[in-house]
Order: sequence, then structure tokens, then C-alpha cells
Amino acid sequence: MSLPAHSSTPSGPVPSSTATSPPRWLPWLIAAVPVVPFFYLVAFAALGSLRRLPLVARWILFYFAASQIVAALFTPNPLLSLGFAGIRTLEILAMIAAGVYLQDSRHLRPLLWGEVVIFLTAWGYSLYTQGVAGIMARLSHPYYYTVSLGLLAVIALWLIMFWRGGAIWWRVAAGLLAIATLLAAGSRGPTLALVVGSMAALLLAGERGMRRWVLIPLGVVAAAIFAVSTLKLKITPILRLLDDQASGRNFVWDDAYAAWQTSPIGGVGAYQGGPYLTYLFKGGCQLNPILTANQIQCPEWLSSFSGMWLIAHNAWLQWLMETGVIGLSGLLLVYGYGLWAAAKSRDPLLIAVLFGYTAMNFVDVVVAVPSPHFAELWWVVLGISVWRSTQVVKING
Repeated sequence: MSLPAHSSTPSGPVPSSTATSPPRWLPWLIAAVPVVPFFYLVAFAALGSLRRLPLVARWILFYFAASQIVAALFTPNPLLSLGFAGIRTLEILAMIAAGVYLQDSRHLRPLLWGEVVIFLTAWGYSLYTQGVAGIMARLSHPYYYTVSLGLLAVIALWLIMFWRGGAIWWRVAAGLLAIATLLAAGSRGPTLALVVGSMAALLLAGERGMRRWVLIPLGVVAAAIFAVSTLKLKITPILRLLDDQASGRNFVWDDAYAAWQTSPIGGVGAYQGGPYLTYLFKGGCQLNPILTANQIQCPEWLSSFSGMWLIAHNAWLQWLMETGVIGLSGLLLVYGYGLWAAAKSRDPLLIAVLFGYTAMNFVDVVVAVPSPHFAELWWVVLGISVWRSTQVVKING
């Protein structure tokens, strides 16, 4: 895939000197990432792209990285925390660098095809292992959590909405599959992300003709929820979308806040908050709930690491718990800069992802790496946003 000599934004053309011509294999790699997540590690090869950013952006990234490392020095286990903080920070910087390398959100389009494969796999797996009853309970997948499936469906819908020039036949087919997956996953966080991200794109991107592509999927989802509620159909996943209960999150939030109080300056350390989340940790080592339901138990050697993937179900509390006020300050700075950059770029896909994830981060943690690729995607989009915003500033300046 390559860009034409001149690409454009709503604010004006980007000079040809900024255009990239990625290798021909890159779209295939991007398409494969949802299916084989560790392929995103190729992003480490793009770390040198950070040098292309203006000085202000580099200083912000430097402060973010430094805050994560310095915070680790004030944790109960500084040596272990330094190692974990260094690895996580390096991965985040690699993903931002990948976004700077890509430069344009159009290069993310191949993700849609990998996500379609995941959707088909989820439906096939659920039907094969649990039959229709499994679908009526909640959609499942061998290595994606149900909530993750819902978020992938939302990402797919954004790609479909904002894909300029896409043929109507595949938009409808892929869109219906994504909507069906979102509804069958029954996850409120992704639904919140869809609404907030789509409306943010509608308000901030300001592109003509975009309104119908935004309102159609929102209307279909709303109509399905209304029909199930009105007709009192016993479709559990959709009924979950109407549930206003916190599902125990309030207890997890209390645990995370209490954990932060034990080490307020630097937190308890990256990936070390699990034992403090007593509401979740008391369940012991558990794999993907679907694997557990199919009698696939957690290996004994993995039990000692079981707390590493327990989350506070709120990104800000998660970072505060793990990195204290020092680390959280770095996250808030780079996060705010990313939101500003997305709005400045006026690219609807960038806006939808960054603002939609932000809404979901209040009830979940979808920016903490590593993940099966959705958290990495947020940082890649941040990198693209920062790059695009700098080009708009150059043009308008």
C-alpha cells in the first residue's frame, strides 16, 4: 500500500515530502495482527521514527517515559518495577513510533479484515462448543475476552464508517457482522465507546456526508436494544446493555484506591497490582472464562503470575495504583496531548478511537499494554494523530 504524491486533510493538503510508501507486505501484516497478535511487535523496528516529531512532542514523550521509570523507584519492589516499567514504556513508545511511521489512518484499514476473521471465528467457536445457547448467553472466542470482542466490533464499525470510497456491498455485510458481534457480546463499555467516539468524530471532524455513516450503525444498535426490551425477548447479551449495575466494579475501584494509598508517590509497580485487588484476586488463577468453562484449567506454573492481568476497571485508577502520582502525571500529559492532536488533525477515525477509548477507560482499562492488539492500536492512533496535527500546524502556519 502506498500513498499518492499528495494526501489531504480537511485543513489542506499535506506536502509530498511527508508522504510515506510502506512496503507492500505491510497491509498484509496489519490485517493479520488481530488473528496473530504478536505480529504487532514489528513496531519496535519503527522506534527511530520518533525523531521525526517536533521538539515539543518529543519532550512530552520524554516526560511520559521518565515519569514511568522514576515512579518505579518509589515502589515497594524498585528493581522488579524498573524492569516491568521499562518494558511497558518501551512497547508504548514503539506503538507511537509505528503511528508516526504510518502517518495516515488509511494504513489501518486492513485491520478490518483480520477483525472479520475474529468475528467469524467467535461465532463458529460459540456454536461449535455451546450451540445456540452459547450465543444466547454471550458470544465467546478462544483467546479474546467477550468485552474485547465488543471493542473489536466497535473498531470495525469505525473503520467501515470512515472508509472513504468503500463499496456499499461490503460495508453492509461487514457492518452487519460487526453489529451482530457487538450485540452478541453484550458489553456496555464498547457500546459506550461507540456512542462517544462516533459523536466526537461527528462534532470534531466536520466532514460532509459523514453523518449518515455515523448514524446508521448507532440507529441499528439502538433499534435492536429497543426491540428486545419492548418485546421482552430473553436475549441475555442485549438485555445486559440495559443493566445499570456496576458488576462489582465499585469494589474493585475501592481496592485500587486502597492499593495506591499504600504507596502514593510511585504506586505498587507495573503489573503488580493484582494481589491488592482482593475482590478479583480471591478467585485465584483463571484463564479466559471461555477456556475455563471448557475445563481448560490454569497451569500451576502460571498461578504465581495470575495477578498480572487483573485490572482496576478504570484506566486512571489502574495507573495511579501502579505508578502513583508521578506515573499518572506522565500518562495524563501524553493522553491529553493525544486527544488535542486528534481533534487538531480532524481525521474522524483518529478522533473516534481516541475519544471512544477514553469513555470506555472509565469502566475498563483499554490502553494498558500488552493486549491482543486493541490497546496497542490506541497508542498507534495517538502516534498518527500527533504526526497529522504537526502537519496541519505547518500548513496553517
